[in-house]
Amino acid sequence: MHVITQKGKGFKLAELNQTKYHAPGTFDKETGEIYSCDCPLDKAPKFQNVFGETLVELAEQNEKIVGITPAMPTGCSMNLMLKQMPDRAFDVGIAEQHAVTFSAGLATQGMVPFCNIYSTFMQRAYDQVIHDVAIQNLHVVFCLDRGGLVGEDGPTHHGAFDIAYMRLIPNMIVSAPMDEIELRNLMYTAQLTEVGKPFSIRYPRGCGSKPNWKVPFEKVEIGKGRKLSEGSDVAILSIGKTGVFAQRAVKSLANKNISAAHYDLRFIKPLDTELLKEVFENFPNIITVEDGTIRGGFGSSVVEFMAENGYASKIKILGIPDRFIEHGTPEDLYKECGIDAKGITNAVEEMLSN
Repeated sequence: MHVITQKGKGFKLAELNQTKYHAPGTFDKETGEIYSCDCPLDKAPKFQNVFGETLVELAEQNEKIVGITPAMPTGCSMNLMLKQMPDRAFDVGIAEQHAVTFSAGLATQGMVPFCNIYSTFMQRAYDQVIHDVAIQNLHVVFCLDRGGLVGEDGPTHHGAFDIAYMRLIPNMIVSAPMDEIELRNLMYTAQLTEVGKPFSIRYPRGCGSKPNWKVPFEKVEIGKGRKLSEGSDVAILSIGKTGVFAQRAVKSLANKNISAAHYDLRFIKPLDTELLKEVFENFPNIITVEDGTIRGGFGSSVVEFMAENGYASKIKILGIPDRFIEHGTPEDLYKECGIDAKGITNAVEEMLSN
């Protein structure tokens, strides 16, 4: 049986503008007014907008850059490039597998494709990522939007697994920016000619924390993290947006006379082995924090490093537990998973008390 449906059926405004009301958030059902998101900082942009604007800026500098998205140009903000450079940006429809293979084909011809797919939907194209891109070691930049807990869209849309499923692929660089400036710099780094291999950048849904994010590009040394705060009692290792929560936890712990060092790893693969050696040689207590599954994710990679190098610190892995997380606000879900500032603080206090 073939059924023809009408998107937005039953709500006139949605019938007239299906894209606008696909995921509008809170809106007035009488007037159709969509209320702006409640960002932590009024002027902090959405990560997707940072991606969209930065991609256009990079494409203006590098004529080999092309943009590819499977039917989500507005959701990922590639609509900006589609409008300004229609001959260099492609919406391939709801066909994630084709988006990846198309990117691979362009890469074989010397182009640098930025393939933007939501984390949860990249799972559909996993075979193509391995066979069409990674085996050939092609220079495709995967930008995984909606990495981590996305909130009210629920278990089908949470980007829980990309850190785990990307880090096990040979030739793949796997990274996660903590804020908008880091996203900008990782995108700049990923398109450089000397990189020449698959590069994955995952970032969250929603707003960031840096109002003044439009700064000059800086190359990020691949596989190098950074120390954000000194400490002596415990080391907190974070990846991606959870670094913001970790920074808040460090301040909270300081008020309780607990000295916590904080490291933002930036890369899950390759890991910063020199930084990890420093951590394991100086801290018997270590907490890892990620907005991804604790099974096979960032924390697991740190434990693997510990085992391979003969260290014996006590480690607590914080992340998305081994179950499907239901709907809720991002703040409620971070709290439920114990990866918000309070959850990190509690984990440190419990570890030190034991």
